[in-house]
Amino acid sequence: MNFRLDYNRSAFAIFEVTFFGGLTPTWREESGFPAIYATEQEAQIEIAEMLILQLGQFIAGEREFDDAQSISDFILPVKVWSDGSIETERGRRFGAEPW
Repeated sequence: MNFRLDYNRSAFAIFEVTFFGGLTPTWREESGFPAIYATEQEAQIEIAEMLILQLGQFIAGEREFDDAQSISDFILPVKVWSDGSIETERGRRFGAEPW
């Protein structure tokens, strides 16, 4: 069986750096694949909406201010492959992970 993965398109994904895992996609779809965004602005809006939610939780007394206003997520351009995995400009590849 000859299986070949083809580069499909360019997109953006949201990442964070974790102590044990290093660079890691922060947001994932129900399928376990990293969430991808067609434009950088779409990814920025996703982060902004999460920040708004966290600040609302602070106002409601459900979260401390320092936790509510800080976010470690950042956006990187990625290649999206035909199997749904993504690859950063530095060649790190991320596929599906179970929830």
